[in-house]
Amino acid sequence: MTEIAAPSRTMRALAKARPGPGLELVERPVPTPGPGQVLLEMAATSICGTDYHLFRWDHWAAEIMNPPTILGHELAGTVAACGAGVTRVREGDLVGVESHIMDWTCAQCRAGDMHLCRNLKVIGAHVDGGFAEYVVVPEANAIESNGLEPAVVALQEPMGNAVHAAFVEPIEGRTVLVTGCGPIGLCSVAIARAAGAALVVATDTEDYRLELARTMGADLVLNAAAPDVLERISAATGGDGVEVVLEMSGAQPALGQGLQAVTRGGRISLLGIFSDRVRVDLSDLVIQKGVRLYGIYGRRIYDTWERTQSLLRSGSLDVSPIITHRFDLADWERGFELIASRHAGKVVLLP
Repeated sequence: MTEIAAPSRTMRALAKARPGPGLELVERPVPTPGPGQVLLEMAATSICGTDYHLFRWDHWAAEIMNPPTILGHELAGTVAACGAGVTRVREGDLVGVESHIMDWTCAQCRAGDMHLCRNLKVIGAHVDGGFAEYVVVPEANAIESNGLEPAVVALQEPMGNAVHAAFVEPIEGRTVLVTGCGPIGLCSVAIARAAGAALVVATDTEDYRLELARTMGADLVLNAAAPDVLERISAATGGDGVEVVLEMSGAQPALGQGLQAVTRGGRISLLGIFSDRVRVDLSDLVIQKGVRLYGIYGRRIYDTWERTQSLLRSGSLDVSPIITHRFDLADWERGFELIASRHAGKVVLLP
């Protein structure tokens, strides 16, 4: 075990210092790993839609965070030091990070649903995250990188959400609609294609993102604001509608289109976070159509990680086109401006 620098040693970190809009680049002490923990020297962290919610400080963000907290939960870092009892990872290992810290004792954890832990804590929301030069995480949350480059290692966290959403039921041979072509939606397009979907349709309101969806393998890309979206989906599916909807946008209009586009007996995976409460016509669009709705949260631990890495290592899935921008941590405002503009895929910060 390596001695950690004295607490007086400081690092740069991007934090939500107080309630309200905005973030601040601050100096914080380099943390020290306790028993069962590892200290990571960050190699890449990427900005998530959740980070943008926290930056804006909307109603949902105010409910989940109690500042001051360092943001960042899509991480790749090199193990710089290990606390007592760490046995699986070693100093010098490049690892990704499962962003959910579980208690391992609640009914959900005991049933194998650790991602739904009753006492779940999220790195970068409930505890300090990786928009910093160093971060401490439990060894159980450090995931071996298996030769992947740092930006892709960090991308596995959001990509795992897409893998979970896509494979909650069989997807091969199915017709699929992805609503919302942010980074997780783009991952969903690529996963559906790699998994053998019969047809992959992607919708968004930004042409930039639709072009990325085409690059990732979508057969049909449609501007969700066009008046004939549902007619074109119907025509592409022989009038049946799609069998699978992967809702990645967290936008009421997209959810509405997905509910109308899904065929009778189809299924919808809901991953996008909605800033406001939504209204759904359950009688006509869910109950009488026999539609199955799945709420998707995080990744199944550790099954989803294994499946995600298998897809990446197999060569059947190349996510590098999704990583469109890289900035130094000091340039974080440019990264968040790009996220707000929606003219970006995944934006990576390099501490």
